[in-house]
Amino acid sequence: MTLTTRERGPVLLVDDDKDLLQLIAMRLSAAGYAVTAVESGEAALGALAVSRPQVVVTDLRMHGMDGMALFDAIHRESPSLPVVILTAHGTIPDAVTATRRGVFSFLTKPFEPKVLLDTVAEAMRLSCPPAAGDVEGWRAEIITRSSSMEDLLAQARRVAASDASVCLYGASGTGKELMARAIHRASPRAEAPFVAVNCGAIPEGLLESELFGHKKGSFTGAVADRRGLFQAAQGGTLFLDEIGDMPLPLQVKLLRALEERKVRPVGSHESLPVDVRVIAATHRKLEERIASGEFREDLYYRLSVVKLYIPALAERREDIPLLASEFLKKLASRYRRGPLSLSPEALELLVSAPWPGNVRQLLNVIEQAVALAATEVIPDSLVRQALDAGDTTLTPLDEARRAFERDYLVRILKITGGNVTKAARLAGRNRTEFYRLLERHSLEPSIFKAA
Repeated sequence: MTLTTRERGPVLLVDDDKDLLQLIAMRLSAAGYAVTAVESGEAALGALAVSRPQVVVTDLRMHGMDGMALFDAIHRESPSLPVVILTAHGTIPDAVTATRRGVFSFLTKPFEPKVLLDTVAEAMRLSCPPAAGDVEGWRAEIITRSSSMEDLLAQARRVAASDASVCLYGASGTGKELMARAIHRASPRAEAPFVAVNCGAIPEGLLESELFGHKKGSFTGAVADRRGLFQAAQGGTLFLDEIGDMPLPLQVKLLRALEERKVRPVGSHESLPVDVRVIAATHRKLEERIASGEFREDLYYRLSVVKLYIPALAERREDIPLLASEFLKKLASRYRRGPLSLSPEALELLVSAPWPGNVRQLLNVIEQAVALAATEVIPDSLVRQALDAGDTTLTPLDEARRAFERDYLVRILKITGGNVTKAARLAGRNRTEFYRLLERHSLEPSIFKAA
């Protein structure tokens, strides 16, 4: 049963008592929540694979996977997702243990409806604080249906409300600047400037002037006073990309600027106050740079108050069809072409490619294929050419380990939109075998169609 009111955000409700499940779902729905109600922990994990709710409410004692086992499974993938546990068998030690493990709240049945609604509302505020601007506009540039990305976005939106420094970790091409811009748009600083600088792309001799500005005559070529990027970002956000490549002498000056909230232009004897929120990003392991003496430990802790890790494209393959479709629309407009699409074989190649260059590489591959395509349907031969050969086959299910089998099925169902015939063909199995696999993992194809 799914209730679709969206005014106050999505809630996943889990209970193997059908009558109680329906009663609580009706109360939450009447309060304005979008409720997805399922009857087991296994079914809840299937629903979570399709879309990320803002709060999970689950019974503790259930057949099969109980509430604490469900909580543990949720927090392995989405550690920031609030979980409320209901039980008729609650004791104070149970509640203390659950809270210490990270459960948001532990309610003992019977409970007053108002207590439940107040608890869900409090969890909702924690999970998804209000953004400064449009409800979804802050994240409009980030295209995803991945559960890991949805959890990352929930964390990003939460940290956006504070002024804490953030460090984004991720391989090149994963979209660290897009995430930084999203955090800025969701923050109280959204109306002020967002200024980005690549610390690894500017020569050491110029980077200090670029960041802090300079006075006329302070060095050869300084023919006038110049504001630095800290001043240009006044009141807003300064994005320091590839912070791991910043030279050590400049790291000292950056740390001083962050601690004092003042900058001193090159050639000046006076410091100027600045009000800037800093978001840094790197593809490097800063801990290794610290160990080798190439990065200051004190600056690391100053920048990494909050650390967010952006998954590689290969870890969220369900996003590839969405990203490919969006890129095709933009490229069709740029190249003044009619509507463009990928052949099924071309899409399969994209979905199964290794993607060491992540989203940036995906865009490059699609753009090359579009530039060379003579028809509106792009064939797999052009995609293969753009990928420059390589092994692009999906791992057969019979070779996959049990631990990865469920994730494999979820990704295929997302890619095919819940179409079992296409999913079975992609997996190299007949429909009967494929249904058995779905049943083994409590996966319902229809919820992927709805998504």
